[in-house]
Amino acid sequence: MSTYRLNNLLAPRSVALVGASARPVSVGRAVLENIHKAEFKGRFGLVNPRHAEIGGVAAVKNLDGLDFVPELVVITAPAREIPGIIDQAGRRGSAGALIVSAGLGHGPGSLHEAAIAAARKYGMRLIGPNCLGIMMPGVSLNASFAAHMPGAGSLALISQSGAIAAGMVDWAAQRGVGFSGIVSIGDQIDVDIADLLDYFAMDHKTRAILLYIESIKDARKFMSAARAAARVKPVVVVKSGRMAQGAKAAATHTGALAGADAVYDAAFRRAGVLRVSDLRELFDCAETLGRVESPTGKRLAILTNGGGIGVLAVDRLVELGGIPATISAEARKTLDAVLPPTWSGANPVDIVGDADASRYAAALEVLLADRDNDAVLVLNVQTAIASAAEIATTVTEIVGKYREQHRRWAKPVLAAWVGADQHIIQALSGAGVPNYPTEDDAVRGFMHLVRHREVVEELSQVPPAMPDTFVPDARGARQIVTAAIADGREWLEPVEIKHLLEAYDIAMVPTYAATDVEQAVAYAKEIFAQGGTVVLKIMSRDIIHKSDVGGVVLNLTTPEAVRAATSDILARARKLRPEARIGGVIVQAMVVKAKARELILGLADDPTFGTVVVFGRGGTAVEIINDKALALPPLDLQLARDLIDRTRVSRLLKAYRDVPAVKQDAVAMVLVKLAQMAADIPEIREFDINPLLADETGVTAVDARVAVGPPQRKFVGSGPANFAVRAYPSQWERRLKLKDDWRIFVRPMRPEDEPTIHEFLRHVTPHDLRLRFFAPMKEFTHEFIARLTQLDYARAMAFIAFDEATGEMVGVVRLHSDSIYESGEYAILLRSDLKGRGLGWALMQLIINYAKSEGLKVISGDVLKENTVMLEMCRQLGFEVKPDPAEPDICDVKLKL
Repeated sequence: MSTYRLNNLLAPRSVALVGASARPVSVGRAVLENIHKAEFKGRFGLVNPRHAEIGGVAAVKNLDGLDFVPELVVITAPAREIPGIIDQAGRRGSAGALIVSAGLGHGPGSLHEAAIAAARKYGMRLIGPNCLGIMMPGVSLNASFAAHMPGAGSLALISQSGAIAAGMVDWAAQRGVGFSGIVSIGDQIDVDIADLLDYFAMDHKTRAILLYIESIKDARKFMSAARAAARVKPVVVVKSGRMAQGAKAAATHTGALAGADAVYDAAFRRAGVLRVSDLRELFDCAETLGRVESPTGKRLAILTNGGGIGVLAVDRLVELGGIPATISAEARKTLDAVLPPTWSGANPVDIVGDADASRYAAALEVLLADRDNDAVLVLNVQTAIASAAEIATTVTEIVGKYREQHRRWAKPVLAAWVGADQHIIQALSGAGVPNYPTEDDAVRGFMHLVRHREVVEELSQVPPAMPDTFVPDARGARQIVTAAIADGREWLEPVEIKHLLEAYDIAMVPTYAATDVEQAVAYAKEIFAQGGTVVLKIMSRDIIHKSDVGGVVLNLTTPEAVRAATSDILARARKLRPEARIGGVIVQAMVVKAKARELILGLADDPTFGTVVVFGRGGTAVEIINDKALALPPLDLQLARDLIDRTRVSRLLKAYRDVPAVKQDAVAMVLVKLAQMAADIPEIREFDINPLLADETGVTAVDARVAVGPPQRKFVGSGPANFAVRAYPSQWERRLKLKDDWRIFVRPMRPEDEPTIHEFLRHVTPHDLRLRFFAPMKEFTHEFIARLTQLDYARAMAFIAFDEATGEMVGVVRLHSDSIYESGEYAILLRSDLKGRGLGWALMQLIINYAKSEGLKVISGDVLKENTVMLEMCRQLGFEVKPDPAEPDICDVKLKL
């Protein structure tokens, strides 16, 4: 697993620092002093070959001189010494190392490679190099050179920038916000963002995870970890380089539209990660997520002593997609009784500028009890009439009592005291009330909570591997593409594109390739015979944008006009592009649909995230209009609808004036088909349909361009190697017949299986649960089951078995691969009353076959020695069974594939 040994690094019981310097102003000395100041409770040793003591701490010459084995080795020594230190630590049995030092280099023969090799030899994990360090308040460990140690709390921060991590610590100290952990990852020699997402997602002390990202190395691994984490707790990201453009010049409109930052945005959206634009917004997110749970809806009640600021808050709320809550008739009646007659009578609840603490208390209690809102925002503009500090104290008391009465779940209460003194901020923060400097920040904080709830709901949707509403001719389409590549071509011919679209049931206007004038006239006559008009386009592999050379002529209605236009197009192209290969002209039926909308749909190739689906407003000025949205495939119909809805042109697809609405889901279905085409044919590099005409009758592609080339494998594991997100693997659904003609249906687990899992566990005895989880299990929380059911189908897979006759769940087997996709750890659990009927054997064989298909080299597991039935089955399946040297009650089982 990617969290292998991370607990030893982030919650170690013993630490050694190698390389602390005697110089007062040095990284090594700062790390030593920080470890000392934080009062680390475990064993600590200092290693320095040149000094017997540093800063009053005795030192030994090397790790062998310590009288204990440090779980974590912190390294601030010169780069050249680091591989040797890691090797020595591995021989002693250390779990891992934090490399603060820089300068290891990259590439074959580098110190970077030597350090990795030394660590892998002993199964060590490495954080860094070139990083600020780690700060883990829960175990009083500050192995960093940051200026301050954060207090304990519920936020985790993972940062690619040491400066950003240090800045967050300083901000948190001022706001009373604590952290469950801060990790500066540096160059990610081993432990990366995805590993730490996995770790903090499973950490019960962490309420939310904050990320600062500059770039992502392994997109599929990141998407896997981010999607899993975001399902159980909020994940918020700041990504630098938002204005950077893609590294390569794009040959198609879709390639140009799919700029690097736009793709990151699409990836974060698909992963369920909340993206914020800057550090201030990240701080606001931390303020909100670190203190309250997400609301059940997005209806916000606003309590204020200033009408203007209340209206500004409502404006911002509506702009961001929130809903100003209505005041129920019962609540309004109560407010009339406790407030002066000059109160606003609606939301925002303006209790007038002379409002004192008692008036705030009366109104707040009513709003908290009102079921017509999901959260309350309390605003205060300081006046000379009432004490802002007294009002803040009263609000915190009311909120405290309310939370005490509603321990299972209390609606969020947020606050903004405009121009507040520090002691007011501290009072609100100390009571766990998220507070902000302005009403704008507060509303944004509320919407972050709303967005997280929506994200969790969106992530429960599972896109199918193949939409079942159409069956494409994938084989025929692939033959078209492979033939073009074998011919040394990078672009498909127009007629080939028409056949490619036909294979996926995407309509295109009648299209013919004419090599000379007379052939063009002959094809045109066929179109005229059907009552149509003709458009001519230059046919050249070297002229991608035809209009650049006047290579398009419209509205031709006679053979003579076609003859003259063909001659003109060919002559003009040869004059303007003498080096281009001219193959003739494309003859197409001209589609005239006055009320049709021009759209662009296509595929682009991103160097980090692989294939991206693009949708937007079409035409020749698509880059100028820049009305587009991106998504990572695979897509189902709902995901395609969401993609469309994120553009301005989506509004034009609806009916307006005398223009009927575009046929329902016609455009969305084309997007689903394109995504499936990208999965079936990874040789497609870029794909433009521009324009796609859409109206009440359906959709028709008028022009398209397709770039092809040998597939470039981006991601390990099965499934489309060009997809950063794995599809639901429906191909692994099975029907099995076991002993006594017992018929079982097995399929990959889905997020909506959570209630089924809860019911299944009622049929498993406490003894069997202990054998599975190695400890008595009295309660299974939503968070615990969510982690089991929310799979990415990349590193994690689980098969769930049902009795076909009763529909009841009878067993489950799961596999989680390590971070480098070489080995996987299995687990299996059956209903206790159905054991001994061959189900366990069948599920184990299935997971072994799955691991083989994924290219894993080893399956392993931990089995209690008393679980003799499982151990015997493992031996029969070919597993090697050995006692665990560290745990006498456990056996390690391993199967080489």
